[in-house]
Amino acid sequence: MRPAPATPLTWLYAPGDRPDVVAKALRSGADVVIVDLEDAVAPHRREYALAATVELLASPHPVPIHVRLPGPHDTAHDNTAITALASLPGLAALRIPKVTHGTDIQRIASLAPGLPLHAVLESALAVERAHAIATAHPAVRGITIGEADLRADLGVRDDSGLDWSRSRVVVAARAAGLPPPTQSIHPDIRDLDGLAASCAHGRALGFLGRAAIHPRQLPVIERAYLPTPEEVAAAEEVVEAAEAGTGALALPDGRFVDAAIVAAAHRTLALTRRG
Repeated sequence: MRPAPATPLTWLYAPGDRPDVVAKALRSGADVVIVDLEDAVAPHRREYALAATVELLASPHPVPIHVRLPGPHDTAHDNTAITALASLPGLAALRIPKVTHGTDIQRIASLAPGLPLHAVLESALAVERAHAIATAHPAVRGITIGEADLRADLGVRDDSGLDWSRSRVVVAARAAGLPPPTQSIHPDIRDLDGLAASCAHGRALGFLGRAAIHPRQLPVIERAYLPTPEEVAAAEEVVEAAEAGTGALALPDGRFVDAAIVAAAHRTLALTRRG
C-alpha cells in the first residue's frame, strides 16, 4: 500500500456492503477511500458489510483505506468490528463516528494499538470537547465534523449557523498539533457549483480537503483546495526571500515576512507537489 499523500485532499466514502462500489472508489483517484460500516449500511446488512470489509483488507491496496466504524460505541458489534479489523494489512486507519469524549478514543486505541484514529464530531457536546478529544491519545491523527448530525442537534436551519462550530474544530485541531480538518460531505452530488462554493468557504475557514460521496465530486474538491497560480507565485517569492538569509524580510512591494508566513508558503508549495 502506498501512503496517503502528505496532504490528502480527497476522501471518498463507499458503503461497506457494496464491494463493487468500493472497488470503483479505489479506482476513482481519491487520495483516501473510507469504507463505511455506519450510516451508509442498513443495520441488517452490517454483519455482511464487516465480513466483506475484512476480506477486502486481508491484503494491501494501492490506495490507503480507512474504515468508519459502525457504532454506537462500546457495543458488541462495535467491539467485534474493531477486533476483526485492527490487525489487517490493508487497513490504514479507523474513523470513529459520534465521538463525544476522550474515553471513546482511548477505548478504541486500546483495542487497536498502533492504528491511526480519526474522530468525527457530530454533536454540540463533541464540539465543546473538541480539543480534549483531539489530545485524548497519541493515536489521534485528525478530527472533523459530521455536519448532518450536528445540524440536527443544534437545530440549525441555515448553513452559516454551523460556521462557529466549524471554526471551533479548526482551532482545536491546530492547537492539538493535528492537520487542518477536512470538510464534511456535500450531500447533493449533482450540485457541483454549490460544492465548489462550499469548498471555497471551507478553505477560507481553515479546512483542508473534503470528504465526498461520489467520484464526480473529487475534481471539484481538488481544484478548490489546490493553490491558484497567483498563490503559488506569491509563495515562491516568500520562500526565495527567506532563502536569501537577510534576517527580517521585506518583499519588493513592501510586505513584511515573518517565520509564520514563510511556513505557510512552504505548505502552499507542498500542495503543488502532492501528486
